[in-house]
Formats: sequence, C-alpha cells, structure tokens
Amino acid sequence: MKIIFMGTPDFAAGILEALVHDGQDVIAAVSQPDKPVGRKAELRPTAVKAAAEAAGIPVLQPERLRDPEFMEKLENLAPDVIIVAAYGKIIPPFILELAPYGCLNVHASLLPKYRGAAPIQWAILDGEKETGVTIMQMNEGLDTGDMLAVSRVAITAEETGGSLFDKLEEEGSRLLLETLPLIEKRALQPKAQPKDSPTAYARMIEKKDGEINWEEEAAAIERRVRALDPWPGTYTRLDGKLFKVLKSRVLTEDKTNTVNCDKIGTGQQPGTILQTGRDGIDVRTGAGILRVTEVQLEGKKRMTAADFLRGYPLEIGTVLDSH
Repeated sequence: MKIIFMGTPDFAAGILEALVHDGQDVIAAVSQPDKPVGRKAELRPTAVKAAAEAAGIPVLQPERLRDPEFMEKLENLAPDVIIVAAYGKIIPPFILELAPYGCLNVHASLLPKYRGAAPIQWAILDGEKETGVTIMQMNEGLDTGDMLAVSRVAITAEETGGSLFDKLEEEGSRLLLETLPLIEKRALQPKAQPKDSPTAYARMIEKKDGEINWEEEAAAIERRVRALDPWPGTYTRLDGKLFKVLKSRVLTEDKTNTVNCDKIGTGQQPGTILQTGRDGIDVRTGAGILRVTEVQLEGKKRMTAADFLRGYPLEIGTVLDSH
C-alpha cells in the first residue's frame, strides 16, 4: 500500500522509522512547520521531518491542512492509506476521506480512556497500572473512531513519562506493522467506542504543570515527578531560586514527625523540610512525606540530594515554596 504518514514529535518519528525499516511504501510525510527554539530562535526541524529526510521521503509542512495547494498535492499522491501519529492538529474531512483505506491513528492509550494530546503523562499522573496502544479508524471526533487493534502495556512503579513514551512507541510500531496486512485484506472487524470516556480529556501538558503543590498528597507529587520527566520536569522554590525535583519516593513510615517536631513545631505546613541526610531530603506534604533524592538548583547541575546537601546544607524547618 502507498502510505502517507502524518506526525510531528519523537513518538511519531519512531513509528515512521519502523515503517521504513519494514520496507513499507511511505510516499510522503506530513509534519507541522518547524518552530524556532533557543535564544537565537533558530528553526529546528520536527522529529518526523528529520526522520523522513534521513530516509529520503518527501516532506510537506503546511501551515493549514485546508490550504488548497496542499490539498491538491495530497490528492495527486493518491495514497492507499494515511497513518497519523501525534500530528498535533485536527484532521479535516478531506484527508479522512482521501484514501481508500482511510486514516489510521496510532493512539497511545487504551481508548476510550485518555482521548487527547497527552495520554502518556496523564496515565502516570492518575496512577494507572496499565495503558497501551490503540489503532483507530479516524473520524471527525476527537479520538472517537472505531478501534481496529489494541495492545496493553504495564505501567511500573518506577515508570517515567520518557520510559513510557519509549515503550509505547515500540509497541505502537509493532502493533501497526502487525495490523496493516489485515487492514489491506479488510480482515478486521472495527469496534465502535463508547460515546463517553471514563477519564478526563488528556489535555496538552504545559510548563506550569511542573510546579509542585506541596498540599497534594505525597503519592500524587511522586507520580508528577515521574510523569513529567523529562519535560517539563517538576520544580519548587528554595530561597527564591528555582529548585527542580528530579527523583523522589514516598516514605511508607512517618518517622520524622516525632523525631523533629520539637525542632520545627507542630504546625508542619506542607513544603516543610523535616529531615535531611545521605538518603535524601524529607518534605512534609498535604498527606504523607516525600523523600527527594535527586535535585537541581537554579544555575547548578543535577545531582543527588546527598551531594547537594554537602554544598548547600538545609535547616530543618525550611519551607519550600509552592508559588
């Protein structure tokens, strides 16, 4: 089948590379326009554009998918199927109906759960024990099309956003390559999704989502640290400086409450440092204690909490700011 691939970030690029490696006939890649990055605002190609160019695949980067010139180019390519993975914009009806086998979407969740732009991070944030990949026949709704294939992936207790991205990219690639021949033979029975999703819409993650609210329970903060690794990362403030929390764990026993209550008083507000040492920095939360084990202070390199404390000792009772 002649394939047009539509995608933008690393997750999509990995799937495109798997199609190329498998010998699939990818005749063009469509990606969002390059965006300026860094202080010099230099244009950086999207991950999909870079992967496509490396494979010698023509790349189209329309500002608008409804642009007449772009639509004409797409029609002239006469694809058999269009594969979409994290493109980042709503696909108009013209594209959905262009190819005989339609538009297939590789979505990183167990639909109808986590429809939306950031299903991977939100699955970790919500404490899910498993997620997966769904191959879906796209329609005009937001991730509401009929399901063609599903694969489940466990979420471990140490899972980060980055590690789960890698797992789901690999599983999505495998499932797509397994599914394409069945789609060509029309050997799959599409399964309609329920109208409503059991989870909230997985909105796009923003930088501000990384700010820690110490009034949340320790388990929720620990999940946030993992879910938003590597981007945007989680942070608080120490002595007015940005203080990134890179790794943490929930203490199962509250030993510091009785040990240090005489030093810091009984009004241990969330964000209060209860104890420091070679094992980390113990912080009071809205419910429970979070042990911070890897950090990065503004202007410094990342390091273990133990190494940080050698050069920046913290007094018990110091309060980390939530705002």
